[in-house]
Amino acid sequence: MDPNSAHPSRYVHGFTLLELLVVLVILGLLASLVGPQVLRHVGSSKTQTAALQIAELSAALDLYRLEVGRYPSEQEGLEALVKQPSGVSNWNGPYLKKNVVRQDPWGNPYHYDFPGKHAAFDLYSLGADDRTGGEGENRDVVSWE
Repeated sequence: MDPNSAHPSRYVHGFTLLELLVVLVILGLLASLVGPQVLRHVGSSKTQTAALQIAELSAALDLYRLEVGRYPSEQEGLEALVKQPSGVSNWNGPYLKKNVVRQDPWGNPYHYDFPGKHAAFDLYSLGADDRTGGEGENRDVVSWE
């Protein structure tokens, strides 16, 4: 009986260094082509999320006005949607489902102006750069458009 019959092959087969490098180069090329496309969609989804959150906050502000008789003052701010301001009767909140006023998708607070320059109130996010104006992910997301 052949002593090597229990082990049909003495050598462990695997990938060579050259094969591994070729695979890594191909993966790098794919990542460089696909990565920017994915990141572009992430940026636009944050803008869409901000627009949806502004719509939700606007609806809550309208409900607040229907019950209280006015929109929250600038001093009361958006917190009036989750905590009853002092001296306010007919408050029947909280007006937001999670009892929290969320920040925009970039981690900045939403801006609330009452009375507004463009509507009864102005509610907006200044985008990723938190500065007025900008394009792409830096553009402002507003309630009055």
